[in-house]
Amino acid sequence: MPSYKLPLALLLGLFTMALAFPASASNYRNFHVAVYVRAYEVQKMKDPAWLQARWNLVSSQVKVDKVYLETFRDGILVDDATLQAAKRFFEAHGVQVAGGIAAVRNERNLFETFCYTQPSQRAEFKRVVEATARNFDSFILDDFFFTTCTCDSCIAAKGTQSWTQFRLGLMTEVARDLVLGAARSVNPGVKVTIKYPNWYEHYQGSGYNLATEPAMFDRIYTGTETRDPVITGQHLQQYQSYEIFRYLENVAPGRNGGGWVDTGARVTADRYAEQLWDTMFAKAPEITLFALNELVEPLQPSDRAPWQGEGTSFDYDRAVAAVRHGVAPTLACVAGQALDLADRVVGKLGNPVGVASYRPFNSTGEDYLHNVLGMCGIPVELHPTFPASAPVVLLTEDAKGDPNLVREIEAKLRAGGRVIITSGLLHALQDRGLSDIGEFRCGERRAFVADFSYWGGEDRIEKPMLIPEVRYLTNNSWDILSGRASGMGFPMVLMHAYNRGKLYVLTIPDNPLDLYRLPPDVLNRIRALASDGLPAQLEGPSKVALFEYDNGAVIVQNFRDEPVSVRVRLNDSSRAVVDGLGGGVIPHTLDKGQAVVALDVPAHSFRLLTRR
Repeated sequence: MPSYKLPLALLLGLFTMALAFPASASNYRNFHVAVYVRAYEVQKMKDPAWLQARWNLVSSQVKVDKVYLETFRDGILVDDATLQAAKRFFEAHGVQVAGGIAAVRNERNLFETFCYTQPSQRAEFKRVVEATARNFDSFILDDFFFTTCTCDSCIAAKGTQSWTQFRLGLMTEVARDLVLGAARSVNPGVKVTIKYPNWYEHYQGSGYNLATEPAMFDRIYTGTETRDPVITGQHLQQYQSYEIFRYLENVAPGRNGGGWVDTGARVTADRYAEQLWDTMFAKAPEITLFALNELVEPLQPSDRAPWQGEGTSFDYDRAVAAVRHGVAPTLACVAGQALDLADRVVGKLGNPVGVASYRPFNSTGEDYLHNVLGMCGIPVELHPTFPASAPVVLLTEDAKGDPNLVREIEAKLRAGGRVIITSGLLHALQDRGLSDIGEFRCGERRAFVADFSYWGGEDRIEKPMLIPEVRYLTNNSWDILSGRASGMGFPMVLMHAYNRGKLYVLTIPDNPLDLYRLPPDVLNRIRALASDGLPAQLEGPSKVALFEYDNGAVIVQNFRDEPVSVRVRLNDSSRAVVDGLGGGVIPHTLDKGQAVVALDVPAHSFRLLTRR
């Protein structure tokens, strides 16, 4: 693959002369695409040639419906004249325009935000909001609308509250008075969107308040960027690009405006494409590409992954070849190809479905475990309220924040339902009344297990994993999937019958990512338990996700660096299985009344199955 070394200034100048600006109305059938522009770049738009060159470079590689023009970041407040000139430019080319605010005073200083207890900084932030509302009829708050300030003023205002309690109340007041109140005082009809970042487990610690804010703002928005799960400090699993949008859609049904992805920490271009796909597989109505400055970055040799050329869903060589001759391809061409493919897929999807799970507002537990389970092939639909009507409910330790949880579990079981709880939640609830349902406990002892046994078989892994010991009473509860160490058994899945229902305890290793090391046959039994009642069930190794929809469509996505062979069990055996992109009928066999499809999925790629 040739290496492109043309200076950015030169290629922009050549490209500006060669290309006319395209219209962007109705570019996609199933969603809208927006580009976010930071204040750093917006202030440069006072130079029409600079603006034309950058925008031509981006819009030739990815179709864009909308731009967000940021008014403030890092102390930069863009002047009204520049904002209005930029608005006229985009509107003249059929592009929708909205404003944006990054409420950060110094991003490089550990995301130094405004101090909302100091009158001078409150006044400064209010002026930023008023200026934005004066120039735009809608704007979005980028994900710096929080506080971690511990100055003398904040310590005094906090008093005897916890930092979480203090910040939740403070940011609710700031949203009401300094954002919505200030904005509507200068533009009564302005629409304001709050964007939530990708760290949903920890929102409350910095003042993001899902219990109050979504009802206050006109819309919410979702940070779906996950980047690389290994080299980044957050270690977010890839499935979260899908799952976090679904969670926030359930927080504010119909008012979750879209997902938001950047190009950072991608390792290869495929990782960027995957984040875009997974956001759209969650049925986001809009995707925002952050940001203009990133989209004009030339592709690097490292962006071409080793598995390219093997029929992958993202085709690096084709994306580069589609760029106009003489122009160095940039990251915008990756987004362009990925979103064109997503548009072909999304129109064939119904409403997402998955095993119902529950995270109460402002609760913490086994951090981001829902996404690890998603990477194990268990589709998860996360809710902010207890999903009492679901046939199966999956509860991680996050659910412990609900004071009525044990009563809700018991009611579900007495109604004949099934509840799966993790060992972390068992530990949190065993002294809060769960023993009235079953006398089993998660103790302090641990075991290294490498062998696994289950009814009808056994398996093993090369290196042992450390798990907590779940203790139970013989014949009261049943160890239906066991880990073994030196001949001793330790439950991986414990089953307990209660009244008309069944409660299961899923043991989570001390390192939750050790779940990826479980043998496929062990994972298949856990998937069968969790996915019972869903349209499909995956069989195969970990790091393969299953996305399911109520019209029978299924997506199988391989996040591994090598091809994978899997099987998909479809409960509806009466209809043909169709390759949703190729159009041909896929052969299937029948087993236990299910249609069973064997699939080969290339590295970092997906397959779409539809029914007819």
